[in-house]
Amino acid sequence: MARPTRDRPLKRKTNPLHANKITEVDWKDVDLLRKFLSDRGKIRARRVTGLTPQQQKQVATAIKNAREMAMLPYPNAGR
Repeated sequence: MARPTRDRPLKRKTNPLHANKITEVDWKDVDLLRKFLSDRGKIRARRVTGLTPQQQKQVATAIKNAREMAMLPYPNAGR
């Protein structure tokens, strides 16, 4: 079954790391990493953030390291 055509072309999300000229993601940069977390503390998906796959992996690893150092929260368990 074919997808319905859209009236307007899809707009690409702007990459926040390219926009700020950031090449390496550091786990100590908590302000930057908070942009990639939901209000519940979950890591946002790549389609939401607009990152490349390599950048998404870097961000996820940096967030996990920052969580271990108690700089960022772990996600809620749904309570």
